[in-house]
Amino acid sequence: MKMKYALPFVVAFLIQLSATAQIKKIEPPFWWSGMKKSEIQLMVYGDNISSLKPSIEELNIKEVKKTENPNYLFVTIETEGHSAGNYALSFSENGKIKETFEYELKSRKENSANRKGFDSSDMIYLLMPDRFANGNPSNDSVDGLTEKADRTKQGGRHGGDIQGIIDHLDYVESLGATAIWSTPMGEDNDAEYSYHTYGQSDVYKVDARYGTNEDYKRLASEMHKRDMKLIMDYVVNHWGAEHWMVKDLPTYEWIHQFPGYAQTNYRMSTQMDPNASAIDYKMCMDGWFVKSMPDLNQSNPLVLNYLIQNAIWWIEYADLDGFRVDTYSYNDKEGIAEWTKSIMDEYPNFNIVGEIWMHDQAQIAYWQKDSKIGAIQNYNSHLPSVMDFTLHDAVTAVFNEKNPSWDKGTIQLYENFVNDFLYPNIDNILVFAENHDTGRINEIYKNIEDYKLVMTLMATVRGIPQVYYGSEIGMAGDKGKGDGDIRRDFPGGWEGDEINAFNASERTKKQNEYFNFTSKLFNWRKNKTVIHSGKTTQYIPQEEVYVFFRHNEKESVMVVINNSEDERSLDLSRFQENTKNAKKGVDVISEKELSLSGTLKIAGKTSYVIEVL
Repeated sequence: MKMKYALPFVVAFLIQLSATAQIKKIEPPFWWSGMKKSEIQLMVYGDNISSLKPSIEELNIKEVKKTENPNYLFVTIETEGHSAGNYALSFSENGKIKETFEYELKSRKENSANRKGFDSSDMIYLLMPDRFANGNPSNDSVDGLTEKADRTKQGGRHGGDIQGIIDHLDYVESLGATAIWSTPMGEDNDAEYSYHTYGQSDVYKVDARYGTNEDYKRLASEMHKRDMKLIMDYVVNHWGAEHWMVKDLPTYEWIHQFPGYAQTNYRMSTQMDPNASAIDYKMCMDGWFVKSMPDLNQSNPLVLNYLIQNAIWWIEYADLDGFRVDTYSYNDKEGIAEWTKSIMDEYPNFNIVGEIWMHDQAQIAYWQKDSKIGAIQNYNSHLPSVMDFTLHDAVTAVFNEKNPSWDKGTIQLYENFVNDFLYPNIDNILVFAENHDTGRINEIYKNIEDYKLVMTLMATVRGIPQVYYGSEIGMAGDKGKGDGDIRRDFPGGWEGDEINAFNASERTKKQNEYFNFTSKLFNWRKNKTVIHSGKTTQYIPQEEVYVFFRHNEKESVMVVINNSEDERSLDLSRFQENTKNAKKGVDVISEKELSLSGTLKIAGKTSYVIEVL
């Protein structure tokens, strides 16, 4: 019989926990009725609980699994066919009930399974919450979490939080962004350098210095009111050394051990290399990314199921629109494929982009869902989207090259797109000039003219564009001076900042020039289906002028990027394949009408985005 209780689940759960210290955690803390993944494996943790026998009224317990650590029980229950409500979960010893909990099945949000993830119609704004805006100074330092706020430390906690993001959603939206990818917000209790939050200590809890789980859920809700999407940065590959489970491992094989620590060789090419040695292949996947981040063993079914459930839990709980997966290609290949497929089976229209930091299109394309390259080795990652690191490589070199040779300069952009045939879904790849791990584009290119060329490219090529916070106001940062320098605080995010760059009236003239250009371009892009899903026709660059068209049956857009410092004249007859009989077009950037007959002059270090009329 299903039990109904007067107290809400959380309150009742806490009351039970306060009554005894034996059972300390049950994860997932609740689930939902009507899920495709209806069979749930509860991780139950507490002192010497393996001697207890679990039971749950009405729901069927399919399996109880013990490990060598007596502090864990893994209890598999079946929820299919059961409605939302509270179910009595009891633990007995020698026939006597020792503890009883309410385990809640919640009602799903209507149409939750059909949620639509981010896609090529979006522009993603990447931010680091600790460095974006401090909306709630009272949570800058929190009891129970080791590292305290100190803005004088480049690698320290600075106090940015979820409320700071919510407070500035209007700003992000005004830029033309339709989605936010935030670096992880899970609890990271490392003693120092914890602000990036990639070494999490609890994957069911938002770091209290950012806010609460409810705050995170509220962020998604506020974004959805604006038709914006929230993308969680999810880490499958590793946890932090301070993770409570790492400190009391359920089983020796929960993490990769050699015994203890051994570092990855970072050679992801071993994962598809038919000639790779077994030791090199193993060390890439099983070695630790860094010493403070124990490497999770996704080949262990307990670990993999825990990670699958946690990911689905966050999607359903926080109403997420996508994942960006850190260090995707460092995971156990079969394990990460199953993890990805399980999520996409639950949410067929969801989107997940993986960090495949490689420098060869074939090697990156290997990891995209239904890759013919991966199929050669009978491998399918089921990963919908990958990151275009080869385009990033080209973009960070092209615009600084003076008098380039035949294989340098804008020809590198051209050649990058030549290899688009390698990708199963070219529209579903993430394009970017920089992110939180790379050099700042405004450090690589010191002037706004080159920045404009970069952003013109990002806004018009195939794929999903991502812009890194602060670049739109000219923020720079030297990676050679440490990661903290490319992750500076956004000016105006803290009370007392000299300039509040969130407000146009307080930005400098130069900051407004950066912002206005970026905003104009990406707000134009929002409704341009021809950019989102049109075909590309490109022309071999001549005299450092790169021309390509995005086109469909209804529209055609001509993009001209003059990387030369000198004015160039284009013979427009060369482009008749795309301009056809058009006599004129309008440049989106200057809003000027341009003739498409004869020749087209374009000043040095200038770009046009021409809607062909």
